[in-house]
Amino acid sequence: MKRFQILILCVITSANMYSQNPGSWSGNLETNVNLFLIDSLIGPFNVPQYDNQLVGGEAWLNLNYTRDDLRVGIRFDMYENSNLKNPVESYSAEGIGRWFVKKSVGKLDFEVGYLYDQIGSGLIYRAYEQRTLFIDNAMKGLSAKYNISNDWYIKGFGGRQKNAFDVYEGFIKGISTERFFVFGTEKPVSIVPGIGFVNRTFSDNTMDGIVSILQSYLEEDRFSPTYNTYAATFYNTLSYMGLTWYLEAAVKSDDVFYDSMAKRKLINGEYVEGKYVRRSGSVLYSSVSLALGKLGLTLEGKRTKNFSFRVDPSLQLNRGLINYLPPMNRQNTYRLTSRYSPATQDVSEQAFQVDAQYKINKHWNVLVNFSTINTLENETLYNEIYTQFQYKKPGKIQVIGGVQVLEYNQDVYEGKPGVENVKAFVPFTDILYKFNRHNSLRMEIQYMDTKQDFGSWFYSLAEYSIAPHWQFEGSVMYNTNPKKELSNGIKEKILYPTLGVIYSSGANRYSLRYVKQVEGIVCSGGICRLEPAFNGVRFNMSSNF
Repeated sequence: MKRFQILILCVITSANMYSQNPGSWSGNLETNVNLFLIDSLIGPFNVPQYDNQLVGGEAWLNLNYTRDDLRVGIRFDMYENSNLKNPVESYSAEGIGRWFVKKSVGKLDFEVGYLYDQIGSGLIYRAYEQRTLFIDNAMKGLSAKYNISNDWYIKGFGGRQKNAFDVYEGFIKGISTERFFVFGTEKPVSIVPGIGFVNRTFSDNTMDGIVSILQSYLEEDRFSPTYNTYAATFYNTLSYMGLTWYLEAAVKSDDVFYDSMAKRKLINGEYVEGKYVRRSGSVLYSSVSLALGKLGLTLEGKRTKNFSFRVDPSLQLNRGLINYLPPMNRQNTYRLTSRYSPATQDVSEQAFQVDAQYKINKHWNVLVNFSTINTLENETLYNEIYTQFQYKKPGKIQVIGGVQVLEYNQDVYEGKPGVENVKAFVPFTDILYKFNRHNSLRMEIQYMDTKQDFGSWFYSLAEYSIAPHWQFEGSVMYNTNPKKELSNGIKEKILYPTLGVIYSSGANRYSLRYVKQVEGIVCSGGICRLEPAFNGVRFNMSSNF
């Protein structure tokens, strides 16, 4: 690996020396530093960062070089006493997190290294990075794309999935093709159909682990695992005037995965939930968008059955995911409206979402969103009604307000058996006032009324901006009607404050915050994880060049 990285640098240097086109460099740097301060009320306890390490963080440095049809990139990753991989553990490592070489030769584009890509919407394959959730499932291997014409290509790839600074043992390979068609000239109709296939092969070590676990099962729960699983998808995008319709259907052959809801019989005759199973799977996903003058409509639907697809079935949470299942709820951004976000379910889920936006005039517009998510057995997982209005007077004031009503299955999404579903009512408002071209004030006020989990919450935020460099912010989150006993055994009303300052200069941005944060779900695009409470200071620096 080190020799190859040195070779890449030598190639770039030689190209600069002997070419009239020296090429160009680009990149970015991102750094996070956390100072952990123990809090006697919210904890957390027995966590190494709070107990003795006190300081931890992460850094990523990207460098990209481009010359003609050649592109080369390398990324250095560093984790020191980091809680990003696991919020209750400490992780330290550093090294080359990614490298790649991409080149075009005639109609052929090929790329080697750690590759990011997807087929369709990602139902059978998606390699991507999401740092806030410690997801980086790039494929280390080779990808080749042949452009048959300007409107038609075929692509193949193969390799192993990235696992921090190593790779998982399972081998992944696939092929896909897309073609663009257009019919008519005055009011053209276009379609972009595509198909894709992916094969995943277990390693011998993975298979040995599966067999070892199955041997501990009773005869009625045992099965013969297979090394290979195949997944196929068909997708198409149709566009006509203000209509866009996307449809994708995917199937998967028999695959071994862990079903947390399946019952397994014990030797004493009792049953426990959770066991390995071998089943085929399917996903059907569709999205329709309509632009009808002042009205915009989006409808989405998805049905998922037994579509857990990993390089190793023993991996849990966000580890070893080969595919990506799109979320079926609104991606909310306000603190309390996003407090309960549903993670995509890959074994049993049927969901529907409708989003309607109407522009009344140049000042007013309204939005209504409804989403419902259930299991295939009609167990309620998530229901949400979200309404929002916006008033905007350009250059002076903007007011956003609305109400969210939701139901959230905390048992399924957070693994808290026996608790009742969270039912919440959340009114909110967001006001931005511009004093002049350089000074503005933004304020948020939110309230969550619920009798479940931690109980009801009040949240308020104020941001004062002095363009183009400074922003000062402060917020408070207050448990107005606590339901949970804290570490001291008392249901205390606790104030969770945040104070921060942000400075921007050109392509550089610096932020320093004191944060006291309650336990909660962190999500990005339907991929979520539960994070414990946090108390401390956070520094972030980012730079683009």
